[in-house]
Amino acid sequence: MLSNELYAHLEKDFIKSQLSDDWAQYMGGIEEFLSPNFKKRSMGLVCDFAESVTKVFTAVFPSNPVMQKILDLGTHDAMLFVHHPSIWDIRKAPSVFYQMDKELLQKFKERKISIYNLHVPLDNYGAYSTSTSLAKAIGIKPKKAFAPYFGGLCGVIGKADVVTVNDLEKKFSSAVGHKVGVYRYGDNKIKNGVVAIAAGGGNSVDILAEVVSEGVNTFVTGISVKNAHSSAAHEFAQKNKINVLGGTHYSTERFACIAMVDYFKKLGLPSEFISDEPVLEDR
Repeated sequence: MLSNELYAHLEKDFIKSQLSDDWAQYMGGIEEFLSPNFKKRSMGLVCDFAESVTKVFTAVFPSNPVMQKILDLGTHDAMLFVHHPSIWDIRKAPSVFYQMDKELLQKFKERKISIYNLHVPLDNYGAYSTSTSLAKAIGIKPKKAFAPYFGGLCGVIGKADVVTVNDLEKKFSSAVGHKVGVYRYGDNKIKNGVVAIAAGGGNSVDILAEVVSEGVNTFVTGISVKNAHSSAAHEFAQKNKINVLGGTHYSTERFACIAMVDYFKKLGLPSEFISDEPVLEDR
């Protein structure tokens, strides 16, 4: 498929006029590789390296292991689709995001492997969205969207197929493949069987205030660690008796990137998800 044809499909299906983002301003040091359009709006085509695309790889972050694995496969004339154009590591605080490796970017350019990013557009409520995909993975049936974010809605509220936080914790841990963080600030029984979900970095006072207004007592997110940045959110959750469960940034958002494999296959393109390692300190 011609690369411009593929980009047009993604633009039509995901990038809505009301959405915005701000990544480009933080991506100093690799500006020479960024497309002019990405520099303007921080979404869509990050690196315009391919004239045609014969295969799409999907990943949460463009980390060194992910990019290197694609190169090791002998890939050329392809595209890497990522949820984030930068790499997350809370252990590097206060600069928790860092940029793609310049040497690997140069190799991608030589191999004609483009990089395409949907951050806010993939967080925005929809069939492939991060919170919708996470909800399905842990047995929550989405009922409505919530949580305004850069012009979209990044969270979902849905009906659980379990009754208690204990059972949800087990199901959540099983889905992500590791222990999740659990802050038991409320009753063990999931109120009315309803759970609020905001994958990734959803543990904020603003989002939790919406959870309270919806009469929900159980909240699932990615980054739940209790630190200086999140202390206000934890205090709010505890005061309002909201249980908070966190499964790491990477692990809660990977389900959307896995789902995108099917999206690209429906376009007639071979596609493969490239796995990475979660930062367990996120919990």
